[in-house]
Amino acid sequence: MQLLVINGPNINMLGIREPDIYGAENYQTLCRRVEDYAKAAGVGVEIYQSNHEGDLVDKIQAAYGHVDGIVINPGAYTHTSVALLDAVKAVSIPTVEVHISDVAAREDFRQISYIRAACVATIAGRGIQGYLDAMQLLMEQGAGK
Repeated sequence: MQLLVINGPNINMLGIREPDIYGAENYQTLCRRVEDYAKAAGVGVEIYQSNHEGDLVDKIQAAYGHVDGIVINPGAYTHTSVALLDAVKAVSIPTVEVHISDVAAREDFRQISYIRAACVATIAGRGIQGYLDAMQLLMEQGAGK
């Protein structure tokens, strides 16, 4: 099984950006924990981060035929990007939406998630652990089989 973990804008600033909301662990820690979890589970994983919407769309499209499941934290694009929604719908790869913070308890504008309509699940408010939970969910479901 091959998984793709996609991180949107500002996720690379973990540990620096609002640690009271996103925690003190940095992006390198996130990557290391995801890689260690994948290795222990015997699955392949690629981690990708971009602050640019089109790059994220390109990465999702490039995953077609090569990836069994996607874990995505679209960051702020969660609340604005129909393009990411359309990309996930186009490739039909099982995808789990992840948010480090509990977006349901935050500002009103964060209550809208466009990408959620194309995802098999959403995991929010579990910090970095949410990524591992998403990977486990995809593995249990057999992802793209």
